[in-house]
Amino acid sequence: MNLPPEIQFHEDLRLLIYRPKGLINEVEINKVISVIEDIEAVTQEPFNRFSDTSETHEIELNFKYVIHVSLHRRLSHKGRAPVKSAILATDSTLIHYAGLLALLTQGSSIRVQVFQDRKEAALWLGVPLERLMAKPAGGGDETNHTDQT
Repeated sequence: MNLPPEIQFHEDLRLLIYRPKGLINEVEINKVISVIEDIEAVTQEPFNRFSDTSETHEIELNFKYVIHVSLHRRLSHKGRAPVKSAILATDSTLIHYAGLLALLTQGSSIRVQVFQDRKEAALWLGVPLERLMAKPAGGGDETNHTDQT
């Protein structure tokens, strides 16, 4: 599966990492949701998610869209094994929207938690901190794919 450069899937950890840069808007969110749903369609094994928003500088979202997406993900993931979605956010607007996502997915098989510290996110996800660190651009990261076809 070919993934956009800002998305990596670590098969060994069963972890999808999303690192948006610059602007977060509906197009960006729809892109990562599409990748998540594609991987879910190919594999029956659950996988956790980590969104690192530390390099975003602008947010163009609204409550109606965030509510719609949250409910869509809640319903489309129904009946699947539980997963964790850690969101690293320091921007107050992103923290607010991520908190709304966490609230709207409460009680579903998707458990969302917002973090301001990468180490805490790694502990919660049960993965090595190094795997959540951003890699330099063009660093030949070979985890930017999945072995699933």
